[in-house]
Amino acid sequence: MAAVYSGISFKLKSKTTSWEDKLKLAHFAWISHQCVLPNKEQVLLDWARQSLIAFYKKKLELKEDIVERLWMYIDNILHSRRLQNLLKNGKTINLQISLVKIINERVAEFSLSESRRSMCAVLSCCRGILSTGALAAIYTARQELLVALLSQLCWLACRQPAVAQVAQLFEVIHLALGHYLLIQHQQVNPRRAFGEVAGHLLQPCLVLRHLLSGGTWTQGQLRLALSRDIRSQIEAMLRGGAFQPELLSSYNEELLDQQQGDTKIGAMKNLLAPLDTLIARLLDPGYCEPPLRAAVVADSVALLYKLFLDAYVREGNQLLCFQVLPRLFGCLRISQLEGEHASALATADWTSELLVVEQLLTSVASSNIYNIAADRIRHGEVQFHFYRRVAELLINHSQAAVPAWFRCLKALMSLNHLILEPDLDDLLASAWIDAEVTDFRTRRAQEALIHTLFQTYVKLRQAPRLFEEILGVLCRPAAEALRQPVLAAGPSRVLRECLLELPPSQVLDTWSLVLEKFQSLVLPYLQGDADMALKSLSLSSLLHCVMFNMRSLDGGTPVPVIRRMRCTMDRTFQELVKPLLDLVMDAPRPEQEPWLRTVCDSALLLSHTWAQVDAMLSINCSQYRSASGALRDVAAEIADLPSLLPGVETHHWKKIEQFTAQFDSIGKYCLEQLYLQKMKRTLMEPGFQSEEALCSLRRAAACILGSGRESLNRRTTASWDGQVGTVSAVTYPVAHWHLIVSNLAILVSYLCPDDVRSLASVLLRSLLMSKGQESPAEEEPDITLEKISSAVLHSPHFPELQPLHCAFLMCLTEGCASVLCSGARGDPSLLSQQLPWLFEKEHMVVTLWENRFAKTGPEGVERKGEIAQNLLSLVKRDFPIQLEGEQLESILGFLEVISALQLDSLLAPYHVHYFLFLLSTAVSKLGSSCPCPLTLRFLMTCYRLLGSLQRGKSARSVLKVLYVSEIFEITLTSLFKASSRFSIDVDDPSWLEFLHVIGTFLEQLLQMLIQMKLSLVLNFGKIVAFLRKPYTEATSGKQAEAQTPLGQQLLLVSLTKLCQVLGPFVTERKQRHEASEALSELLQEAVLQTGASLQLCWARGAWGQRRPSTVLQAAGVLLEAEGAPRCGPRLAASLGTAERLPSHAAFYRDVYSQLLSGLPALAGDPQSFQAALRFLTLFLLAPELHPEKGAVFISMFHSVRRVLADPAVSGQVLQDLEPHLGALFTQMLEVGTTEDFRTVMRHILQGLDVSNVWKADVQATLSAITLIKVLLSCPLSGEKAGVFWRASPQIITALTLQNREACQEQPLPLAVVGPILDVLAALLRQGEGAISNPQHVSLAFSILLTVPLDHLKPPEYGSIFLRVHSVLFSILQCHPKVMLKAIPSFLNCFNRLVFSVMHEGRQKDKGSTGDLSVVLECARLVERMYSHIVAQAEEFTVFSPFMVAQYVAEVQKVTLYPAVKDLLQEGIYLLLDLCIEPDIQFLRAALQPGARDVFKELYNDYTKYHKAKHEGERRYAA
Repeated sequence: MAAVYSGISFKLKSKTTSWEDKLKLAHFAWISHQCVLPNKEQVLLDWARQSLIAFYKKKLELKEDIVERLWMYIDNILHSRRLQNLLKNGKTINLQISLVKIINERVAEFSLSESRRSMCAVLSCCRGILSTGALAAIYTARQELLVALLSQLCWLACRQPAVAQVAQLFEVIHLALGHYLLIQHQQVNPRRAFGEVAGHLLQPCLVLRHLLSGGTWTQGQLRLALSRDIRSQIEAMLRGGAFQPELLSSYNEELLDQQQGDTKIGAMKNLLAPLDTLIARLLDPGYCEPPLRAAVVADSVALLYKLFLDAYVREGNQLLCFQVLPRLFGCLRISQLEGEHASALATADWTSELLVVEQLLTSVASSNIYNIAADRIRHGEVQFHFYRRVAELLINHSQAAVPAWFRCLKALMSLNHLILEPDLDDLLASAWIDAEVTDFRTRRAQEALIHTLFQTYVKLRQAPRLFEEILGVLCRPAAEALRQPVLAAGPSRVLRECLLELPPSQVLDTWSLVLEKFQSLVLPYLQGDADMALKSLSLSSLLHCVMFNMRSLDGGTPVPVIRRMRCTMDRTFQELVKPLLDLVMDAPRPEQEPWLRTVCDSALLLSHTWAQVDAMLSINCSQYRSASGALRDVAAEIADLPSLLPGVETHHWKKIEQFTAQFDSIGKYCLEQLYLQKMKRTLMEPGFQSEEALCSLRRAAACILGSGRESLNRRTTASWDGQVGTVSAVTYPVAHWHLIVSNLAILVSYLCPDDVRSLASVLLRSLLMSKGQESPAEEEPDITLEKISSAVLHSPHFPELQPLHCAFLMCLTEGCASVLCSGARGDPSLLSQQLPWLFEKEHMVVTLWENRFAKTGPEGVERKGEIAQNLLSLVKRDFPIQLEGEQLESILGFLEVISALQLDSLLAPYHVHYFLFLLSTAVSKLGSSCPCPLTLRFLMTCYRLLGSLQRGKSARSVLKVLYVSEIFEITLTSLFKASSRFSIDVDDPSWLEFLHVIGTFLEQLLQMLIQMKLSLVLNFGKIVAFLRKPYTEATSGKQAEAQTPLGQQLLLVSLTKLCQVLGPFVTERKQRHEASEALSELLQEAVLQTGASLQLCWARGAWGQRRPSTVLQAAGVLLEAEGAPRCGPRLAASLGTAERLPSHAAFYRDVYSQLLSGLPALAGDPQSFQAALRFLTLFLLAPELHPEKGAVFISMFHSVRRVLADPAVSGQVLQDLEPHLGALFTQMLEVGTTEDFRTVMRHILQGLDVSNVWKADVQATLSAITLIKVLLSCPLSGEKAGVFWRASPQIITALTLQNREACQEQPLPLAVVGPILDVLAALLRQGEGAISNPQHVSLAFSILLTVPLDHLKPPEYGSIFLRVHSVLFSILQCHPKVMLKAIPSFLNCFNRLVFSVMHEGRQKDKGSTGDLSVVLECARLVERMYSHIVAQAEEFTVFSPFMVAQYVAEVQKVTLYPAVKDLLQEGIYLLLDLCIEPDIQFLRAALQPGARDVFKELYNDYTKYHKAKHEGERRYAA
């Protein structure tokens, strides 16, 4: 046969053989072992190669299909296992350069044309060559071929982004880049490497990087990890080609020597000029379309500068690093802009280019390139002049809609404030005062710029200079109506922070400056000028901010400052406030003058500000004498208007009040503030309880509330930023409501009942408005009516405002009652007799129920049954109220508000009123339009509220009106009727949740009955009799509502709760020999009924294998109530259980057997699983129920193992199940033998075998770990404890191997590593005296050193950190002898924690600080560990300087958040306490220069704060 196939090569070369046959023969020859050819692999590969070469050189005509199949044939050979094995065995296969050239040509052709025929096969061939080292040598040996391939591949990806083979193409690019980087690292000729990158790779790679960064390809087309890797490879390629260390001299010659004119003529010819070359290639117009080229240039400029700095920035190279900046900046389009061409760029273009400028300036700042003094002295301010040019460009072409524009200006301000100071006025105008900023992100950037601006001038002590410029801009001629408020929330916050840092003298200078500008430039020209009036309001807002936010004077303030403050206050009032007020009061026909409205706002804003500051100074500074002191006599106060300002008479205030009442504005809001200020001043007087003072207080409170009553009725949805200067007609209602709510404690006491009810109605209305309104995720945290009202509702102080709280409660019931009454189906007058509490008003509630309580007497025997019988008859017949869907939704809105209230603190009358009202609501008839989910939500809300009421302090008052048995019967009668109309499955989660809520409420009622011991036999007898009815009706053949599947579950829940409460109570009384025979009989009957109901539910099998938690709970409760597990045979006989034990025993065994087989199915439902474990625990303690064959212990253990080994059970579920498993295993270990326990340990060790990891059986490992955690939570003693602790070395060794294998995986399998660390910590804690071999404890260090602490998300990092810390702490506390012998290992593990906190707690360039809380918690643990280490002072004294040195060396590499740094430094201070003077000298000498500076600062802080504090404490210690 071999001889036959030896002629294949001739047939392949024969012209007579068809190409179809040739391809078949070639394929057969490759795969067949019977074909014998000398050097067969090379022959077949050469045949295919030569055929393709002949075709592409036009020497051979082939069909496209044949060409594609030839490529596929080569691809199959390259990817075949046969070829790989041959290469591994050392055989050489020569690809020939001609094949590689054809591949390169085809890739180039694909990039230039739309033809994609054979692309997939060609790319696959390329990948096959590059992915095999022996074959890739043809590319790596001929570097120019690889460069050409890489260039064409990148162009293909850039020019044909929509090709179907995207993933394949990028895999090939990834391989090609990898090979090129290896060659580049071995390249000894830097000029050649630079030439390849600049000449062939720069353009396509930069375009490709830009497209990858811009998300051109979706995640479905291209994996994010691959995209990230390719971008990193491109950066590495550029760094290795264009920014090699060997090229530093070329850059120096190009950028520094040429500039200085030192380059000789001969040297000019050999100059490489690398930067010019790169820029020329970057700006070359031919390599892509102009719009894309502009984006690529912008994206690449920042990258090239970053790579240049990474390569060359070091001490002495600052000027060189700067010289690159102007040239790269010149590549941007904005650098070429002239004044009239600014509009040529769209906002999107400005955004992209400004982002680049921001990155450039940030790089300058972070690399310390700009040294102001060195630039001025040595370099003729070359850097300063460049930054000035950039600043002028930015300010002349204002882009206030672009956040990066603000950030660029902030970066320039951070470099040197003198860069922007010549244009400070234009900067303030364009970036703040005249800027139209509406976007949230842009506002944040604007605030950051303003903050930097103020902070800079405050530190320079030049704040008045800055304010002078601000005032100059404000007073310029401008269209004031178009300006936004000067001091919105952001700028106000910034100004407030800065004013607090200023000394009083500078604040007073600023104050005086504002006053002078106001007097000279604005005040004389206010009459009739609307623009000037608006300027006055802006200046008033600024002055208000200055006066309000300066540091207050006190008794320690120097007298000259106090005198100057008094003079400035007098001057402000006399020269500004009073003239403005006079202008308002003297103006004729004010309603026709819009300018006057603004002047009035300005006057009242300054009046309010002056009054508040005057009051504050009077209180805080005893040496300050107020100008309004003469008017502080309350008894002399007659008018109902404030007279806080000296010299302003009452009739003038009346005129102002009438004027401001016409419109909502700042003026009206400030007038309310003045009224409020008057109330506060009055309350501070000794005679504030006099009749005159009380009248004045009531009038002021009524005026404040009445001022904005109409505006609150408009139900605005506007938001307000909390600044008085931004109050307008739109935001006034919010500001007014905020003022009232903020001062409720003052106002409520002086409001009449009607005003209090008005407040309550506004509060309720705004809360109901907020339902369903969701604010965007990224929004300014502004104030709205809804937020204010919600804060009141959830405030713990709300119940203390009793008048408002009671009025609000009645508003709620009235709102609900109106909806209920709208569903009344009969005569309203009849309804008022049947349900009178729905019609009770606030003033009736207290009187009515207090009178009723007085009549009932202490025993509560008066007409108690009247209300109950009335309600019960309504429920049984046909309830007079029927609610439809919309009405139900409305009531749910009210009920959700009620849910937020603290109902446990109600007074007894309100408590009873609310209980009856909620009970009536819950038993209302529900119409057919009410969907089942809505109905269940409604009923659950009602019964949750009833339950929370009955946990309150006035719960007993309800039992003066209703018996518990009556509430029980009314509730269940209503629910039986309602459930008969539900169209829902019995295992629906919402129905099961509903049953849980009802069960909780019924259990609460029964527990309250027992606690209060109110007619126990009577109440329990009525309850048992009521629950007997469904059973008797079923046996008599009547169809009852309780006989539906849902009704049966309700009945079962009711009986279960009855047995659950009554059983332990009867048992406890029998043990104390206080048992009542009647109660025992009632319990026996309840048990019988529960058993019958349970067996009926179980026999129907309506729920399959997965039983609802209610049925499983009932089984456990029934077993417990029969007394078998708890109280032994004597009590069981007294309860009559011995007679019915055989029949129930069969049932219990059935439940037991089904639970054992179906336990894994229940693991996903915590309630069902908990109930199942509870039943198994009780069954285990009743040996008479155990099956005759088979060990119950082993059966239960294997059932639990199946649960733990089930892959469907997640790690989180296992963690949640551990406490319940612990309770079961505690009982199992009590009844099990030592041999049983050995079986458990054997299975644990099998699960920890490392072979499970190799078989990817993670669940087996987790199962074993969970079992160890469960056993550690059980009380082990005697021989079982010995068995466990003898196996602990094997366990620790197995955990070490498991952890080592898990930590090698990427990403880190936290589901395995976390439990391993938990178990290790628990073993070390509880094995303090049991683990005798120190070597086994030392294994824990190898586990901790293996666990990675980097590349984790913040929650994952926090979880792993906490566990590693827990293991270390367990060793430190429980195994001190082991730790002393392994201190280096301990410190290695601990230092990993410290360094990881530094890494995670470093300040990042971008991103929020939302995850900082996790790092802070870790830093606190580190500080605590330092304190424990220091407690072992003798052992660690030698190591303390080395620990300090390690900390200092690491902390100099990062900039930590201040909070993280403070916590870590507190720990280091404790180590420094252990260091003696030679240690300090050693550190100063041994540390590197940079670290030495850090240590110097650290030690100074230690001496100044920590050491001084502790010395002071020791000085005063006894």
